[in-house]
Amino acid sequence: MYTFSKSLKNTALVLMILGFAGIVYGFLSTPNTIEEVEKIVAESHHGGHKVEATAHNTHEAEAKHEVAETPVTEKIVEPKTDSISNSEKDTSKVASAPVVEEKIESSHNEKAVEVTAVDAEKEHKEHVEHVFHQLQNKPWAALYVACIFFMLVSLGALAFYAIQQVAQAGWSPVLFRVMQGITAYLPVGSILFLVILIVTGTHVFHSNNLFVWMKEGVTEVGNANYDKLIAGKSGYLNVTFWLIRAIVFLAGWNLYRYLSRKNCLAQDESNDNTFYKKNFKMSAAFLVFFIVTESIMSWDWLMSFDPHWFSTLFGWYVFASFFVSGITTISMVTLYLKSKGYLENVNSSHIHDLSKFMFGISVFWTYLWFSQFMLIWYANIPEEVTYFKFRIEYYNLPFFGAVVMNFIFPILVLINTDFKRIAPIIVGAGVVILCGHYIDFFNMVMPATVGDQWFIGASEIGSVLFFLGLFIYVVFSALTKVPLTPKRNPFIEESKHFHY
Repeated sequence: MYTFSKSLKNTALVLMILGFAGIVYGFLSTPNTIEEVEKIVAESHHGGHKVEATAHNTHEAEAKHEVAETPVTEKIVEPKTDSISNSEKDTSKVASAPVVEEKIESSHNEKAVEVTAVDAEKEHKEHVEHVFHQLQNKPWAALYVACIFFMLVSLGALAFYAIQQVAQAGWSPVLFRVMQGITAYLPVGSILFLVILIVTGTHVFHSNNLFVWMKEGVTEVGNANYDKLIAGKSGYLNVTFWLIRAIVFLAGWNLYRYLSRKNCLAQDESNDNTFYKKNFKMSAAFLVFFIVTESIMSWDWLMSFDPHWFSTLFGWYVFASFFVSGITTISMVTLYLKSKGYLENVNSSHIHDLSKFMFGISVFWTYLWFSQFMLIWYANIPEEVTYFKFRIEYYNLPFFGAVVMNFIFPILVLINTDFKRIAPIIVGAGVVILCGHYIDFFNMVMPATVGDQWFIGASEIGSVLFFLGLFIYVVFSALTKVPLTPKRNPFIEESKHFHY
């Protein structure tokens, strides 16, 4: 039986405490008034909006200067005499005409300056209000990214476990308890994530405006927030149906997780393979349910941040991201337990196979990343390419950094067969892969919620630390509940003597 070491438990608790403090600080430091944002915009080191405002002021000053310097002809005083001829009167009218025209032109210039000043002020107010909403979204978005990432890591491990059951794989049964331990986080992560979804959908906190399609009046014709495209999707994108789908998905995943673990433990005490066969059939049904719900989940919880944009590859892309993260976590937890003297039946061949999956799914993720990016960029359709254009322009480092961490680094490190068996190399590669896929989720959420106001601060660091600590605490607590090696799995002996 595994014993949760005091040092690891304390580490998890410290991470949760520090993380919670960072989350609270992130919310408390968020601007609460437009006036605070006015100061932030004015003091912004970018200078972009300040330059824009300065340009408007300069334009206004130049216009006033032009009006002041407009030459005005002196008024012609007609002599008081009755002997003036008709021709002289006509000449007088012609001479006074430029005076009238110049006065009219001066009046137009003054009105133009006034209109320009009003437009500039209106634009500035709209910009400040937009930045205000983005900064208020920032701590919520950071919390959302960390929460969904760690929950999906456990879901990725659950999907991998189900695949092993259906494939009747002979190499992996000695790792089943590790997989089940990681999936123990799924119920906890699901509850926390559902709370965030409910809070977001019901607008309990007015500072939470993560999803544009939830904005008030967005589907009402004539409303200032009306969006024709979003209104056309309102039959699917509405809060009630959205939350119902979330409950069904989370409940289905957790139900399979609970029943499959129950059957697996019952198989250890059984005299036949009845429970193993039940798990086989249940896993096959789950994988059908999973592949459908996973795609819809990716549309609901990630792609709908940008409701004007869609990609037919997005479901597969998200799946590849959290699937490889789940496999990587299985490998890292296994190596940790091995280093502490547990899992005596796990050998270098098991580690090698896990590393092959880490390598292979990283390549698969890259294929999907490039296919999605290349096709949209090459077609250059405005409503499609804007998704990547904004990320390249404002999220250049995390956008391309994710490719380096999730593809180039694993390729260089794990392509060597010998490296797939060396624990320090695998752990190093695993840390980079997990960080890279967290950044991948960061890139999916942040641009649509905080725009160009992003930076790595207390909210982001605190959220990651809190959920990491919670993940470690839940997973390793679950591993203490049952023996780390199944007893009566039909393939357990083959797995114990697996060599590659």
